[in-house]
Amino acid sequence: MRTYSDVMFTDAVKAQQTQWGSRNAYAPTDHQPVPQGLSQPEAEFIHSRDSFYMATVTETGWPYMQHRGGPAGFLKVLSPTQMGFADYRGNRQYISTGNLTHTDKAALFLMDYPNKRRLKLAVHASVRLAEDAPDLAEQLSVPGEGRVERLFLFDVEAFNWNCPQ
Repeated sequence: MRTYSDVMFTDAVKAQQTQWGSRNAYAPTDHQPVPQGLSQPEAEFIHSRDSFYMATVTETGWPYMQHRGGPAGFLKVLSPTQMGFADYRGNRQYISTGNLTHTDKAALFLMDYPNKRRLKLAVHASVRLAEDAPDLAEQLSVPGEGRVERLFLFDVEAFNWNCPQ
């Protein structure tokens, strides 16, 4: 696991921060301790969400954003560094699934609109067939949602609570 600024504040980003006058405000984040994983506040926030946004990148470099939803708790924290959810039959476009065959890097954005709380996560994502991991499929399934086809797993590389502005 790494700090969010280590993952997101590339040299190009730091140059823009310098150009536009915000680098000094963000420079202290360069030296934050590396988290050991998701803590209880993150796990509780994730468990209480009934939707999130997932960004992947096509093999031609285009970003793709997808909304994922279900009953609160459908996105499950499996360990301090791993999350996952059961995927059911949808529109059968398989854009995110296809994108993840090119690169496993993805971003998740979880929102609590009424309380202006947002959690951003940089993850390594993988997709497994439910039939290849029946115990995990059972753990990630949501009663009454139908037959699980795939499992999305996220290994958390970094996360950050977004400011409420």
